[in-house]
Amino acid sequence: MSGRVVVVTGGSAGVGRATVRAFAEHGDDVAVLARGQDGLDGAVKDVEAAGRRALAISVDVADADAVEAAAAEVEQALGPIDVWVNCAMTSVFAPFKDAEPDEVRRVTEVDYLGFVYGTKAALRRMLPRDRGAIVQVGSALAYRGIPLQSAYCGAKHAVKGFTESLRCELLHDDSSVRLSMVQLPALNTPQFDWVLSRLPRKPQPVPPIYQPEVAARAIVWASGHDRAEVYVGASTTGTILANKLVPRLLDRYLARSGYDSQQTKEAADPNRPANLWEPVAGDHGAHGDFDGRAKPGSAQWWLTTHRGPLVAGALGLAGGLAARMVRR
Repeated sequence: MSGRVVVVTGGSAGVGRATVRAFAEHGDDVAVLARGQDGLDGAVKDVEAAGRRALAISVDVADADAVEAAAAEVEQALGPIDVWVNCAMTSVFAPFKDAEPDEVRRVTEVDYLGFVYGTKAALRRMLPRDRGAIVQVGSALAYRGIPLQSAYCGAKHAVKGFTESLRCELLHDDSSVRLSMVQLPALNTPQFDWVLSRLPRKPQPVPPIYQPEVAARAIVWASGHDRAEVYVGASTTGTILANKLVPRLLDRYLARSGYDSQQTKEAADPNRPANLWEPVAGDHGAHGDFDGRAKPGSAQWWLTTHRGPLVAGALGLAGGLAARMVRR
């Protein structure tokens, strides 16, 4: 299904930017909500290059009134919102003892409350129409906290709990509005160049690393399918499973490996910009500095999206074998 009106928060860079492009290429009109004007302008060009309508709105998702006003502007300019994707994020890379309280609060306001405010704005419009889809862009870290990202992990855990609670309420009300979470692996995005960091070396995503287009395809897929939650990447599935089976062993493993795996060998630049409070100028696109190490696809995700035909094929094969045995 194409021709929808889609809102993507945090759509100026990284996963959000790749998602904006993916929806436009799918045939949807896209409203991009983010802070940085340069990235917003670039995202609009991407949508228009795909032949679709675009709307850019400069907004801080931590401001509930601003998010509500943006939703009203989208519907006035593009029409009723069919899909709302909460994807805005920021973070602090540091041991918790080195993170300031106002920094933790800011990450929580963007990464958790920003999702709450976006969901509220979407529901105000979708519930009366009894249709629409909301996609929460999550992470394996919604299940498994790792060192050096306590504020981000806490926010992702909160989004998961909030989303599960809301899903129960929608089921109680027999609502046709769909709500899903897409749990992502480590991705090659520009955030590692601008995230606020107090680490001695440059931050990096924990390998294995995937390209942001892998995430974007999953988000578009989730917007059109009735799945409460999907995992993207074998590392996401493995992390969540390991946390269920051997959480204390995983604690010790991450205590040993989690610091080095999140840093390159390159010394950190003490003058590097940070986007925690203000956007970093420029159009940064979807990709970060790890193109040479990032996977363009995921076998796990292919199996996830083709499980129906695979099950049918397996049942058919089993039936054929059984019939042959009976004949013999």
